[in-house]
Amino acid sequence: MKLFDVYPINNITITKALGSYVWDNLGQEYLDLYGGHAVISIGHTHPHYVKRLTDQLNKLGFYSNSIKIPIQEKLASKLGDLSGKEDYQLFLCNSGAEANENALKAASFYNGRKKIISFTKAFHGRTSLAVAVTDNPNIIAPVNQTDHVVFLPFNNSEALKVYFEANGNEVSSVIIEGIQGVGGINVASTDFLQTIRSLCNQYNAVFIADSVQCGYGRTGKFYAHDHSGIDADIYSMAKGMGNGFPVAGISISPKIHSKHYMLGTTFGGNHLACAAALAVLEIMEQDALMANATKIGNYIMHELAVFPNINEIRGKGLMIGIDLPEHKKDVKKNLLFKHHIFTGEAKPNVIRLLPALNITQKEADLFLEALSIELK
Repeated sequence: MKLFDVYPINNITITKALGSYVWDNLGQEYLDLYGGHAVISIGHTHPHYVKRLTDQLNKLGFYSNSIKIPIQEKLASKLGDLSGKEDYQLFLCNSGAEANENALKAASFYNGRKKIISFTKAFHGRTSLAVAVTDNPNIIAPVNQTDHVVFLPFNNSEALKVYFEANGNEVSSVIIEGIQGVGGINVASTDFLQTIRSLCNQYNAVFIADSVQCGYGRTGKFYAHDHSGIDADIYSMAKGMGNGFPVAGISISPKIHSKHYMLGTTFGGNHLACAAALAVLEIMEQDALMANATKIGNYIMHELAVFPNINEIRGKGLMIGIDLPEHKKDVKKNLLFKHHIFTGEAKPNVIRLLPALNITQKEADLFLEALSIELK
């Protein structure tokens, strides 16, 4: 059996990793500034993370949610402390798409409505309803098409107000990334997020903050939406939550009450997933990784400000987009094959940096030096 061709293959096989570095099957070293789509939040094979998982596996790897799982309660308490959402409720699942599916579903249970507002260039996942609220024709199959979703222009408060004035009583939820990842590292403005909050309050709609990529401390605050001083009704999270172990969740406002069988999962919140997620939070707190994300992110963006051949630098903390002219679209490929640096892309000419939150200035300088060579 052959593998289904999902992503383009770079013909690089990674066999070992440590911190912000990975090695291929030929023993060549690479600086990893992409972390597998923002997944590696505390660095590869962190010793505390490895110990947490190993200790848990030696005791119990899995049992179902039909019984009480104390480590879930421990994770919920720690997550509430670090995120500042102590009075919220945690539902655990397995992936970012699943988190967004359950967030949209919980919102519809809450107010009994169907209409969802999403935005241009949004990306919320690859499962059915998550695809329906994603503005990307490449992943929308006929079965995903629905008339329950409307796409409005990103960062356009006036268009949002006009839509709510005409249809507000039909709106179940508004879902938005604090910083769009796949869409190009586009930052939602404070005015726009505050307008969403105000309109959701006025019309009893649910504000869903998709924090799958832009959450978990990546921007220097726990959720990217926190930069705008608002509280969402539901936060979805995944990626950096488990540092590579599949774990995700939604943090739900106390105004949304749970009902028996309203949400459910087989593997979500299993013992190993919770051990991984706990280790991440413990390391984030112990090593002040949100402060480091702010410090190193500001340093990188400050240094980039004087580079030639850059159209725009976007982002916050360690979620950075470098928009290059069309004639420089091969820079990402050159960084990988000439300088051995992994980066991502949002479209062919936008380099996407999503490194581990404990990246050092020395490692940032290695990237800056390589990029300066390629942009001359």
